[in-house]
Amino acid sequence: MSNLHAAHYADAMVRVDAPLIRNEAIAENTYLLRVAAPGIARSFRPGQFVMIRMTGVNAPLIGRAFAIYDVHPGADGQPESIDLIYLRKGSLTVPLSEAPVGTMVTVWGPLGNGFDDRPCDRLIMAVGGIGQTPMLAAGRDATERGWAKNVELIYGARRASLLAGVDDFRAAGLEVTTCTDDGSEGRTARVPDVLADRLEAIQQESPDIRVRVITCGPEIMMEKSAEVCERFGVDCQVSMETPMACGIGICFSCVAKVKQDDGEWDYKRTCVEGPIFDACKIVWD
Repeated sequence: MSNLHAAHYADAMVRVDAPLIRNEAIAENTYLLRVAAPGIARSFRPGQFVMIRMTGVNAPLIGRAFAIYDVHPGADGQPESIDLIYLRKGSLTVPLSEAPVGTMVTVWGPLGNGFDDRPCDRLIMAVGGIGQTPMLAAGRDATERGWAKNVELIYGARRASLLAGVDDFRAAGLEVTTCTDDGSEGRTARVPDVLADRLEAIQQESPDIRVRVITCGPEIMMEKSAEVCERFGVDCQVSMETPMACGIGICFSCVAKVKQDDGEWDYKRTCVEGPIFDACKIVWD
């Protein structure tokens, strides 16, 4: 992970007021939103996010951060619209989930640093809860640009009804393993345990293979997944989901503890110095 660079600031962001093209439930309390934002769609890198609010509505006053899930081309074949996935649970997302197609929203981004494209033989995306949201674009990018030879998703949720977008990953040609706490789909296991089993199997079969892990989801899941990667000597990046207020580095509300080169830690803003960090640098509380 490189040090903070001006390119991570919001100087190059695009702000657009645009109507919803799509807004529908895809899993339990989970919705997919599509909005025309060509300036964002054409410049983002996987792992970056946008801030969004409903246009002309003052409650809530601040926007909310959503990872960019996917992009879609327009008539000219160039990226035209972005997909976002969100949970219906708060003062923005509840009314947003009830908004009909055509409702105006304000979106600004892309923001943050995005995943590194360090080459590897196998990329494993380990996610839980709503943590799959930055991963479809990452998987596509790794496959299409060839910085990973094989890409797979390990996706966990409390129950099957909360798994969202699994078919999208499979349609993209990615290997998918699901697990649930209650055993209603896939393995009855937690993501870090499935990840550990997978890494052990890979190292036994091909000890020289270069494996990378990127992970997003509940903090405890990311912490345990990072511990698994450290145990197996595997490169791991985490996508931090620290709540954000401004999204552009002004308010310092989204800080995470990050180790420095001297071994001490300092607060880093996940919106401009993240949200992607090397897992070995995070100080987990």
